[in-house]
Amino acid sequence: MFPYSSGNYQIPNPNYRFIPQGQYYNPYSEPPQRLTFVLVHGSWADVHFWDGVAAVLRSQGNIVYTPEYAGHGTDSNKKVTHAMITKSVVDYIKQLNLHDFILVGHSFGGTVIQKVSEQVPDRIKRLVFWDAFVLKDGESLADELPPQTRQGFEELRKMSDDDTIMLPFETFRALFVNTATTNDAKLFYASVAPEPAKPLFENLDLKAFYALQIPKSYVYFFQDNVLPQGEGYGWNPHMSTRLGLFRLIVGDGDHFTDTRTRPAYLAQKIYDASRD
Repeated sequence: MFPYSSGNYQIPNPNYRFIPQGQYYNPYSEPPQRLTFVLVHGSWADVHFWDGVAAVLRSQGNIVYTPEYAGHGTDSNKKVTHAMITKSVVDYIKQLNLHDFILVGHSFGGTVIQKVSEQVPDRIKRLVFWDAFVLKDGESLADELPPQTRQGFEELRKMSDDDTIMLPFETFRALFVNTATTNDAKLFYASVAPEPAKPLFENLDLKAFYALQIPKSYVYFFQDNVLPQGEGYGWNPHMSTRLGLFRLIVGDGDHFTDTRTRPAYLAQKIYDASRD
C-alpha cells in the first residue's frame, strides 16, 4: 500500500527548527559498513554450523573467519579443557594476525569469547553474544542450567566411555530446534557429535573479562528453548544484563534452526549487533 524506497526525502516543513534544513537523511540509505567477523560456535556443533551465515556476510562484502577449537570438528581427542578450547581460538587469531574484528559467540561459545577477549582485548572491535552464556566470575556453564537439565547431562556423561555428552534426539528436538520441521530437525541431528563434558563443568576465572571496556552486544532469539525464561534462568535479561552497557537485538528464532533455514535473517541480526 505504501511502497518504500530508500534515499533522501524532502522535509515537509523546512522551517521547523528541530529538523535539519533541506534533505532528510534516511539512515537506511547509508552504504553498509564492511566488517570483519570471527564466529565461534557452541556445543554439539563445529565450524560448519556457520556456513550459511558466513556465506551471506561474505556476499555483502564482509570478511568472515570461523575457527575450529579443540575437541571438535576433525579433532578426535575429546579429553579437552576450556583453556585448550580458548587457546585454539586465540592461536587462530594471532596466527592470522587479526585486528579490529567482531568476535561472535553462540551458546557455549559465549564462555569461549569471554576468555578469548581477556587474552587479545586490543584486537577486538566488539563482542557479540547470540543466545550465549555470559558466566559470572567463578561459575561454570553447568551452574547456569536448571537442575533437571544438569542432572540429565551428568547422567549422560556417566554413560559415555570418553567423558562426552551425546544428546538424545528427543532432547535435541525439543530444546535446540523446536521451530524446525521434523525433517530439518533430523538433518541437524545427523551432524551432531558427542560434546566434551569437562569444559561445561569447569569454573572459570572471569575477573579480567569484567574489567574490559570492549563494546558488547547481545542477540536474543525469543523462541530459543535451551534455557527456561524466568526463575533465575534464561538468555535475556538473565545473561545479557551481566554485560553492563550493551546493545540488544531481538529475533524470533530458536537455538539452531535459523543457521540453515534463514541464514540471511540471522546474518542481518548479527550485523545489526555489530555495526557502529
